[in-house]
Amino acid sequence: MKDLIDRYLAAYNAFDVDGMLSLLSQDVRFENYSGNQLTAATSGIDEFRNLAEQSRSLFSEREQRIAGLEFGHDSAIAVIAYRGKLAADIPDGPSASTVLDLQGESEFSFGNGQITRIVDRS
Repeated sequence: MKDLIDRYLAAYNAFDVDGMLSLLSQDVRFENYSGNQLTAATSGIDEFRNLAEQSRSLFSEREQRIAGLEFGHDSAIAVIAYRGKLAADIPDGPSASTVLDLQGESEFSFGNGQITRIVDRS
């Protein structure tokens, strides 16, 4: 499980969408929460690809680092330190070149040697 997470984060940090997708199940579920509000969700590999492609263009650089990791039977919760530099202005939000430093958690679920679910919370 740790190897899958490490490889997923390395692909994410490198803007390698195909590398990320290669680690996910076809029916992968993704959810992103800011505070307690659901801000993005996908079901299936095609929806995940679309979101990953969109989010890739928002940042000129980005990095997720594991600050802590706990394992369950077929899951893991990673404490994530996130840093990203915006490539474009966000409507009604921060402008391009703004650096975001966030702390959050990512919950990963696994099955058949793949990541089946990712829930990000910040």
